[in-house]
Amino acid sequence: MKQLSIGYSTCPNDTYIFDALVHNKIEHDYQFDVILQDVESLNQLAFKKSLDISKISIHAWFHMTNDYKLLSSGAALGRGCGPLLIGKTSDIPKSGKIALPGTLTTAALLFKIALSGDFEFVMMPFDAIIPAIISNKVVAGVIIHESRFTYQDYGLCEKLDLGQWWEEETGCMIPLGGIMIDNQKSDDTKKNICKLIEQSILFANQHPKESTNYIKSYAKEIKDSVINNHIQLYVNEYSLSLQDTGIQAIQELYIRAVKNNIIPNIEKGKISELIIQ
Repeated sequence: MKQLSIGYSTCPNDTYIFDALVHNKIEHDYQFDVILQDVESLNQLAFKKSLDISKISIHAWFHMTNDYKLLSSGAALGRGCGPLLIGKTSDIPKSGKIALPGTLTTAALLFKIALSGDFEFVMMPFDAIIPAIISNKVVAGVIIHESRFTYQDYGLCEKLDLGQWWEEETGCMIPLGGIMIDNQKSDDTKKNICKLIEQSILFANQHPKESTNYIKSYAKEIKDSVINNHIQLYVNEYSLSLQDTGIQAIQELYIRAVKNNIIPNIEKGKISELIIQ
């Protein structure tokens, strides 16, 4: 069997997507060395070229297009699913310490595109942001993953829905994360993995209870309602395939990030040429 390293997050949408693939519930001739980490840790591992395949932030991928292709399957993008800027009050800050879930996250990129001010950015794991706000270590923070569903339980307020801002500003969906594959792998391997991830999602959709134990063994929040809402929000038709609409959204994010001098300009041309479909 062919050996490949694969990384994805502990979040319910990722464990839901990859359960069938890595536990051989669908047929394939690969053996996967699985690494589960938070998304920024995966971004950094990919940056060091430590993984054959990995879920990473779209923002991170913009910095790595020479080394990795993006797969059309397995992505997290859609509407109403963007990062939230939260704090103890609803006013939007103009200065102060802002907690971000990682330098290379799409959440960090969106904040920098949407807002300007005299900010000091504090990077921390996504599940440390709510405690940091509560303890006044930061004036606000950008939350992702399960935190989107639980922050109100701690008496915190939404300041800005960055996904909604993006949708209103561009008309596009928000592209948060995707699956990249080492550019040194053969074209056949790239296409096979893309198809297998699609099949893994279809299996999960047809047998939703099959992955429950796996999902709960890694989820930060184990309430069924939180897990189900998380999966429904982040796993959708564009997880099966980016389609033209998804690719357009990624292209738009890239253009705006370049205009804001946040990422390097990709000389190869259109983003669509760097995606395996």
